[in-house]
Amino acid sequence: MPDLLEKKKSSDALKFVILMGIVSLCADATYEGARSITGAYLGWLGASGAVVGLVAGAGELIGYGLRLLIGYLSDRTKKYWTITKLGYCLNTGVVPLLALAGSWPVAAGLMVAERTGKAIRTPPRDVLLSHAALRVGGGFGFGLHEALDQIGAVAGPLAVAGMIYWQQGYQGGFAILSIPAVVGLLVLLFSQKIYPNPRDFESKYVAIESEGLPRRYWIYLAAVAAIAIGYADFPLIAFHFQKNAIAQPNIIPLFYAVAMAVDAIAALIFGRMFDRRGISVLMLAVIISSLFAPLVFWGNPSLALLGMCLWGVGMGAQESIVKAAIAGMVPADKRGSAFGIFQASYGLAWFLGSATMGILYDRSLQGLIVFSVVAQLAAIPILLVVNRQPR
Repeated sequence: MPDLLEKKKSSDALKFVILMGIVSLCADATYEGARSITGAYLGWLGASGAVVGLVAGAGELIGYGLRLLIGYLSDRTKKYWTITKLGYCLNTGVVPLLALAGSWPVAAGLMVAERTGKAIRTPPRDVLLSHAALRVGGGFGFGLHEALDQIGAVAGPLAVAGMIYWQQGYQGGFAILSIPAVVGLLVLLFSQKIYPNPRDFESKYVAIESEGLPRRYWIYLAAVAAIAIGYADFPLIAFHFQKNAIAQPNIIPLFYAVAMAVDAIAALIFGRMFDRRGISVLMLAVIISSLFAPLVFWGNPSLALLGMCLWGVGMGAQESIVKAAIAGMVPADKRGSAFGIFQASYGLAWFLGSATMGILYDRSLQGLIVFSVVAQLAAIPILLVVNRQPR
């Protein structure tokens, strides 16, 4: 009987991961569809390269910074579902409004609002998901969620590209994204009704006697921050593609869709590898993804496409491994805070990197490339230290 109960719990945990993956699929179809053209859209509205980089970075800074507070509030109030629902409503609800933006400052404000919504829902959502993911294998659970997530990240840009191809313009591209936004919210409400207490998926809870988060966590945070500093945001890449005629406006979303497809595959592969090999798998991913910058910013259309594939490898590995590693380092009652602190620090690093690369883009493309590669590779020696820390 106990074995049957454990099997049912594992089966339910997998179903919950899939349901939350569908929610993320719809959300990603919404905001990633928008992000596939926001860089080009801002340029079309009159923004410069520096503005595009700063807007993208500012959105990440505000969004990730807010996660620090949200993570703490999630743990303190235990209102994980309530906060998650609030965040998804804002995260996906503002995207169709971009169709009505008549100037780049208005569009920039809506982009920041979308990032704010994502900030609100991400820490509590990751806590809910972690309970089920650890039941089926942390790397696999988060990897499966990311893979489903990226199906939406592919579908959204494709839908936008189709609208632009059919002469509906940027406005039509944003408007079509209202469909996945509504579907995702309905699935989220259904998931809560079926599984109101995901914490029950964890068969064991090991209390860690500590006044704070483990030392291994903080070192790990420094490593991933280095990766974030060197990772160019897609709006700047899209701006480069448009400015240098690397791809036509209706083709730019397809480059992003390819990257998201690679992201999905990489998340599953690297997630499963992480369950078997640990942090060393992230080092391999960093080496591979560090080559994206020279290919994207120096290459012709073919090399730029290859660069976007490597960019997708890095994103997929980060999304699956990073969260699984934190869930395994930190006890359940501290995960909201741990995810919040981690994501806030990641966002600050992303902002500093995005702002720096946006400025470098207008002054020295070579400097941008060197900065990106060196920053990412700097994470490897730090990850080696993480590997030596007691678990």
